[in-house]
Amino acid sequence: MAESNLAPKGAQKRGPDPTPAPSLRGVRGGAAAAPLELDRLIHERLRLAIVSALAVNDTLSFTELKRLLDTTDGNLSVHARKLEDAHYIVCTKMFEGRVPRTEYRLSAAGRRALERYLEHMEALIRATRAR
Repeated sequence: MAESNLAPKGAQKRGPDPTPAPSLRGVRGGAAAAPLELDRLIHERLRLAIVSALAVNDTLSFTELKRLLDTTDGNLSVHARKLEDAHYIVCTKMFEGRVPRTEYRLSAAGRRALERYLEHMEALIRATRAR
């Protein structure tokens, strides 16, 4: 991969940034100084919306999710597949007569992941407001 040439002419190349990554001491009851990681899989807007919608509904069809989230078939399909691959949601495909129907539900692992994500976000909010 080619190196970017955005530095001004004559500028010296530097090594990695020596500044430590920000940490959230005290978040989660005195956690270590290591930075806390958000669940990147859920943090993406549409995937968070899918998981949240399924957390308050037993099941939702592909069509119901698509309408609820106001997204396209392709977008919903790609993001739902990522959640399914992570075992956060369960996809069931069936036929009603000759019409295919895809239903989704939140798995136990998905519910735990959402709870952890929400706890993390709440801790971030508390830490920010405490300043």
